Amino acid sequence: MRFVVLSFVLGVLGACAVPVPPLSTLDAPQVGQGPAVAGLSEQQAQAAFATVKARVEPVAERTCRAQTSGMNCNFAIGIDPDPQAPPNAYQSLSRNGQPVITFTRAMLVQIANQDELAFVMAHEAAHHIEGHLARQQQNAVAGSVLLAGLASLAGGSAADISNAQDLGAIVGARSYSKEFELEADRLGTLITHKAGYRPSVGVKFFDRLPDPGDRFLGTHPANPDRVRIVQETITRYGLN
Repeated sequence: MRFVVLSFVLGVLGACAVPVPPLSTLDAPQVGQGPAVAGLSEQQAQAAFATVKARVEPVAERTCRAQTSGMNCNFAIGIDPDPQAPPNAYQSLSRNGQPVITFTRAMLVQIANQDELAFVMAHEAAHHIEGHLARQQQNAVAGSVLLAGLASLAGGSAADISNAQDLGAIVGARSYSKEFELEADRLGTLITHKAGYRPSVGVKFFDRLPDPGDRFLGTHPANPDRVRIVQETITRYGLN
């Protein structure tokens, strides 16, 4: 039995050389009623960003304070200073625990309009309000301890146990990441609407994203599932 357990652990280690995403980052897509953002100059895109930020940020902060207790709800929303950074938008925490939402410049020029920009911004804010970073870290620790324990019980070497810890952290961190994305889509839909933008238009952002499908250890749910959650939320609350 010990050989079987060890073989299983080592086999998984060999088959899953998948890097764990940084625990400060939950969302990294590849790629308003308001004027179009796509195709604008960087200066125009940044102006659109400032407009959307001014409307979404206070709504996100009010929602955070209403739904949480003792959480830092003072969002800092900004643009990555690296002009070469690939398209991305993500939520992280500063060293003092302030929630930070970052957009790269390449991301801004790929978003079609202010409704989409508001939806993505609200989605990232929802990750913080839902406590996803802390929950992801807890899952990573639990997975690391569990798989390292199995490797130890199976008589694995120090290297085997160390590798098992790393793999456990990957599996743990990703175990509920798809559910986190759907939760953020749901709450992000409400924040988008409260900020005066149309989630029914913002959700079209998914039309241009590669569909991650249902990949093993994938971090994002299939695009149709995300669209369905948004549409269900719109219908439930009578949004537009």
